[in-house]
Amino acid sequence: MEKSEIENPENQRFLGLQISEQEISNYRKAGIIARKVKEYAKSIIKPQVKLLEIAEKIENKIEELGGKPAFPCNLSINEIAAHFTPAYNDETLASGLLKIDFGVSCDGFIADLAFSLDLENNEENKKLILASEKALQEALEYVKSKKEIKLNEIGEKIHKAITSFGFSPIRNLSGHELGKYKVHAGLTIPNYDNNNSTKLEEGAYAIEPFATLGQGIVYDSSPSGIYRFEKRAGVRDLLAREILNFIEQEYKTLPFCERWIIKKFGERAKISLSFLEQAQAIYQYPQLVEKSHKKVSQAENTILITDRVEVLI
Repeated sequence: MEKSEIENPENQRFLGLQISEQEISNYRKAGIIARKVKEYAKSIIKPQVKLLEIAEKIENKIEELGGKPAFPCNLSINEIAAHFTPAYNDETLASGLLKIDFGVSCDGFIADLAFSLDLENNEENKKLILASEKALQEALEYVKSKKEIKLNEIGEKIHKAITSFGFSPIRNLSGHELGKYKVHAGLTIPNYDNNNSTKLEEGAYAIEPFATLGQGIVYDSSPSGIYRFEKRAGVRDLLAREILNFIEQEYKTLPFCERWIIKKFGERAKISLSFLEQAQAIYQYPQLVEKSHKKVSQAENTILITDRVEVLI
C-alpha cells in the first residue's frame, strides 16, 4: 500500500516551508562530509603529486564517508579557471595555483565546495587566494545578516572585496542555485553587481568568487572529459547503449567523467562516449580558461536558506 502524503516523510514540510526535514538533513550531511573531505584533501595535496591520484583519493573519501561525488573532482591549474579533471591515464602533476572544486551528493542533495592552494610559494598566488577567500567571507556575512538577500548585492560584495586587492572577479562565471541532482539549477549568483535585484528564496545555493589579475573573462577551451546526460538517443553501438543506460541510472542529471566510465567499461568506452556525444545524448563541458591567460583563484561554499541562513561547510 502506498503511503499517504502525511505519512511519507519526504512530503512533511519543515516549519511550514517548502523544503522537508529529510531534504534539510541530506543537505547538512553533504556539508559535513564536504568539510571533512576538504581537510583530508589539504593533507594529501603536495607539489608534483599526480592530479589523477588526488582526484581519485578525494572522490573515494567522499564515498567512504557516506556520500557520492556530485561531479568529478576539478583540479584546475593557474589560468584554467574550471572544468579540468584528470583523464584515466593522466600524468599531470600538481603545481602552481591549484583550484580544488568538488561536490558531495546525499540522495541528490548537494554541498558544493572549492578552495585554492599555492604550490609554488608565490606571493601573487597567495594574494589571489586571499582575495577570493575574502570575497566569499564578505558574501557569506552579507547573506547571514539580511532578511532579504538580493543577487546584485551579493555580487557587489564580491566585486568590492576582489578589486580592493587590485584584482578582477571573473564576470562570466557565477555561483548557482542547487537542485536535487542538479549542480546548476535556477538562479545564478553573480560575482559583480549585475543590477538583478531578485531575492533568494528558500533552498540551497553555492556562492563562488573567482579572482584574477587578468581581464576577468573566461572562454571555452579544450574538451574536459566531463559530461552530463542530455537525452535518450538512438545509437547503433551496443556498448554505447549500455553506457547510456548506466549513466542515466547512476548519475541521473549530475556530471560524470570519462575516467569513471572507462574504469567500469574499459578503454573501448572512449569510442562509445564519442558516439553518444555525436548523437547529443550527452554533453561535454569545455575547460574554462581566463582570456588573458592570467592565474585564477577560486573559493566556494554552500548556503541553505530555510527560516534562516545556514552555511553548510
